[in-house]
Amino acid sequence: MADPATYRPAPGTIPVEPGVYKFRDAHKRVIYVGKAKSLRSRLNSYFADVTQLHPRTRQMVTTAASVEWTVVSTEVEALQLEYNWIKEFDPRFNVRYRDDKSYPVLAVSLDEEYPRVFVYRGARKKGVRYFGPYAHAWAIRETLDLLLRVFPVRTCSAGVFKRHNQIGRPCLLGYIDKCSAPCIGRVSAAEHRQIVDDFCDFLSGKTDRLVKQLEKRMMEASDELDFELAARLRDDVQALKRALEKQAVVLGTGTDADVIAFAIDELEVAVQIFHVRDGRVRGQRGWVVDKSGDVLNPDAVEAGGEAPALVEQFLTQFYGEQTAVAAQTGEAQPGAVVPREVLVPALPNDAEQVQQWLSGLRGSAVQLRVPQRGDKKALAETVERNAKEALAQHKLKRAGDLTARSAALQGIQDALDLDSAPLRIECVDISHVQGTDVVASLVVFEDGLPRKTEYRHYAIKEAAGDGRSDDVASIAEVTRRRFGKLRRDMDAAEAADLENDTDALSSGLPGIDPRTGKPRRFSYPPNLYVVDGGAPQVNAAAEVLDELGITDVAVIGLAKRLEEVWVPNEPDPVIMPRTSESLYLLQRVRDEAHRFAITFHRSKRSRRMTESALDSVPGLGQARKTALVTHFGSVAKLKEATVEQITEIPGIGVATAKAVLAALAPSGEPGLHTD
Repeated sequence: MADPATYRPAPGTIPVEPGVYKFRDAHKRVIYVGKAKSLRSRLNSYFADVTQLHPRTRQMVTTAASVEWTVVSTEVEALQLEYNWIKEFDPRFNVRYRDDKSYPVLAVSLDEEYPRVFVYRGARKKGVRYFGPYAHAWAIRETLDLLLRVFPVRTCSAGVFKRHNQIGRPCLLGYIDKCSAPCIGRVSAAEHRQIVDDFCDFLSGKTDRLVKQLEKRMMEASDELDFELAARLRDDVQALKRALEKQAVVLGTGTDADVIAFAIDELEVAVQIFHVRDGRVRGQRGWVVDKSGDVLNPDAVEAGGEAPALVEQFLTQFYGEQTAVAAQTGEAQPGAVVPREVLVPALPNDAEQVQQWLSGLRGSAVQLRVPQRGDKKALAETVERNAKEALAQHKLKRAGDLTARSAALQGIQDALDLDSAPLRIECVDISHVQGTDVVASLVVFEDGLPRKTEYRHYAIKEAAGDGRSDDVASIAEVTRRRFGKLRRDMDAAEAADLENDTDALSSGLPGIDPRTGKPRRFSYPPNLYVVDGGAPQVNAAAEVLDELGITDVAVIGLAKRLEEVWVPNEPDPVIMPRTSESLYLLQRVRDEAHRFAITFHRSKRSRRMTESALDSVPGLGQARKTALVTHFGSVAKLKEATVEQITEIPGIGVATAKAVLAALAPSGEPGLHTD
């Protein structure tokens, strides 16, 4: 634990201008980013009496080993720079309102010839338009079931679409008129695209126009005595109105607003946001996160001390992230993410600057205000009740999770006689099929939870001789590659320190890339290194660490057969109780490494099989084979491609494309597809 006085800047050296500052730990990782109207005033507050600081702030300043800052011209510029740095460095003491991928959305794959509508959870993709998020998947399916009567859009997967295209018969939805059956040519691609456009227009709020169009067509059919068509259109109008009823009208027609509320306790904060478009609640989402290291005492919430800072953090991160996603995926214009009005429980301290920044994202004026009365006040209270309920449920759930994780880490420490609890665990696993396509995975768990951004793949050289893979040698290779880089960084830092060269020191610090000046990944060691295997594997890993002179990393092996924990150079394994949280955590780590290795191995094997099948194509060199594999990703997708799609790849003509399809086609099939 560091003493903040050891890295406190000299008196008078901190500028009084506005700016953004970064705290770094001993490994030079950025652990906190903040902004200030006056850098001197704000930073001096961190170096006051440590005992008087908020517990999380105290933890941050004692974890840090240095502080640095950047002066900017305006507070709006500071706001933007703070957001960019939080996004770039992912500091552990900053609140991160990450987009919750568990919320279901309604997705429309506009990038396909025949767009498909489906319920989706996960990261946003380019060429797909999303509506939501919704609180429950069943709510999407109910709405979709009503709308398919009016907008018979394709909802089937690519495999189902292809199968019915081959047999020449539609699926059940096609027979009951809830799909326009483009698979059998009942509608053309252009006609189906128009149905999809109307469907998207309805979900995006253009409801009145579509209802009026149907009602007009219904009256025209009635006047022409086509009562069967008029009755069908009447049912369609009723279906649309029932779908609209499911979206409660909460504000006046034409109102576009986001309503945000918080629920706060000593350590965590829950936030809920309702998206209101054209007066109706179109989506809802929420998060529960730890507080940042720069918050005030919770007792100050009633006086408005803590809420303004949380509001500012949320607005900058949420709208910054959503605008970036919209720009990357092309789902909507970036400015469409920010509504005309944002209702918050308290105005941020820099309300004018935040409002100016939001207006810049939208491209027009944005009003940021606290609702005082009427329907907007009532809706804000509803959102606040949702936030409080979410926090209460989270605390009930997390109480058990925290207890279990803490017990598991403490149990591992006691069982292995470690100096401290293994807060960072790394695990390596090898995957292959009879010595071919040998790969390794390295997964990372921090505080008992997976940190997937730090996962790594390794391609291992295939063993020679009897054709069997040498798992022991593979474990040694991965360990040497993983910790060899760490050893080089440590040596560079020690050499720079001995020379007392400021420039060398700044470029040779472990964890800092001398070319970019930014932190590297995997620039610090784990507390515990787990290998999948028994005594031979764990001894191989330990020998590599001894060769590299790394002594502060504990190494164990977890054997699958009896779930025994092997320690280097010990004749007998450590036996943990089968029902212990400690063994359960180690099993989760090992199983996650195995899953990640298998996934990579399958993709590599698929790529090799594709390249092998393409060896018979005359004139197709390695560069163009690689381009084909990279573009289509798998043998199956390449087999389904048309000549026109293959010729889109630079350097591949029609003759070569036909030869590729012929080489991949099963015996007796022509292997040629054209649009």
